[in-house]
Amino acid sequence: MRKGLLHKPVVFFGPILDKILLTHFVVIGLPTALYYYILENGWDLSFLHVLIPILYLVTSIVVVGEALSTAITYRRGHIAKVPKFGIVQRFMRSPRTQPLYPLLGATVDVPKCSLIVAAYLPNEQQIILETLEYILKTIERPEAGLEVILAYNRPERLPIEDRLEQLAEQHPELQLLCVEGSRSKAQNINAALEIVTGEVTGILDADHHPNPDCFTRAWRWLSNYRYSAVQGRNVIRNRGFNFMTRMIAVEFECIYGVSHPAKSLLVDTGVFCGANGYWRTSVLKHIGFSSRMLTEDIDASFRTLLSGHNIVHDPTIVVTELAPVDVRAFWFQRKRWAQGWLEVTLKYQAVIVRSLRLDSWQKAYWTLLLVYSAGFHFIALQAFPMAFSLTLTGSQAPDIAPEYIWAMTLLTLASGPLQTLAAWLVRTDVIKHSAKDFWIYCLFIPFYCVFKSVIAITAIYDHIVGNTEWIVTRRSTDALPEAK
Repeated sequence: MRKGLLHKPVVFFGPILDKILLTHFVVIGLPTALYYYILENGWDLSFLHVLIPILYLVTSIVVVGEALSTAITYRRGHIAKVPKFGIVQRFMRSPRTQPLYPLLGATVDVPKCSLIVAAYLPNEQQIILETLEYILKTIERPEAGLEVILAYNRPERLPIEDRLEQLAEQHPELQLLCVEGSRSKAQNINAALEIVTGEVTGILDADHHPNPDCFTRAWRWLSNYRYSAVQGRNVIRNRGFNFMTRMIAVEFECIYGVSHPAKSLLVDTGVFCGANGYWRTSVLKHIGFSSRMLTEDIDASFRTLLSGHNIVHDPTIVVTELAPVDVRAFWFQRKRWAQGWLEVTLKYQAVIVRSLRLDSWQKAYWTLLLVYSAGFHFIALQAFPMAFSLTLTGSQAPDIAPEYIWAMTLLTLASGPLQTLAAWLVRTDVIKHSAKDFWIYCLFIPFYCVFKSVIAITAIYDHIVGNTEWIVTRRSTDALPEAK
């Protein structure tokens, strides 16, 4: 919600197409010319034919490792056994930054809790009332008390505010906080943190419906002081709206059901994903959120980890949310995510390497996710200029052992479906999933990855030219009914 956020009309296809053509001329066109020149002068591209499969292999190993660790530990959204985090450290017999001790057993009653719901009106005025009513009716109240703070910004007073004030009169635990002058979610939450009184603070977006016992589950981790924040699992509830929402629903099961929990299982670390996260309030107030970052949640996550606090993922803490329902909304959401991760990579990578708060395996894992993911999209697309240059010159591919190529290719192609299989095994029962969607997603992965690479390359371009415009993800009222 930065400059240009408030009702600024955005022509989608024209400027976006220009960017795609320009960036892919740089990423594909120029490398094609370079490789053509190399081949025409009698050299070959053997090193690229060897290097690129290795990079794919590294990615595949991480994906398969994440899939196996979660599939073994979790079943259908339930904890099959008490998780033992830091599998890599224990297998490699590396010293840990903190000792292991029992988890999942809250030693005291759940303290007073605060729940911050961040919203931008009028974009989310059609859903915010439903969200608040859901929360006030379903959330289990700790004996010590619960407060719900709606922290919102808007360009001018809106009719929906009258209804919100009526709801607050009916529920004294609900506080309405209009953050005047705010242009970001970060500013809304920071303003709310100045008035929260709970020992535990949860953060939700305007479309999030949490499970009733979210604070009880979060307190199991926060009560023993080993973790300062716990990130839950986001599930798409408008799955049945169209093909895009069905694919995003499966993707979210892969991300929140497999990839994120694996961070805790493999190297005992985690990341706050912007919402459905629960914090020790004292830590959250100290960390705060930066409105200068496109992904203020990831920025806050690394400041948390680098300050010596730890984050854990619990896939049994579930919220349902609404997925984008058209390509435009999806494009701007994912471009912001990609550009935000790039910002964080440039800001924190060197600090991570020097950090005394993270062990060597955590540093290696985050380096892989940050640096590798930032450059992977460029590398992945190099397969096209390599193929084009070979065709244009009439050259043959380098004579590389076919066993090597086949092994790399099969593992790369299998990693996505294996992750999807793991996501099916650990899927949550909160929303009914279709096995057909998971099968389709497996076939859709190669095309989906190419599309997201296009978005990521465009995000790099925007970062280079200094375009940090934040386009709000549009909410469709047609997507509000629960998926059947």
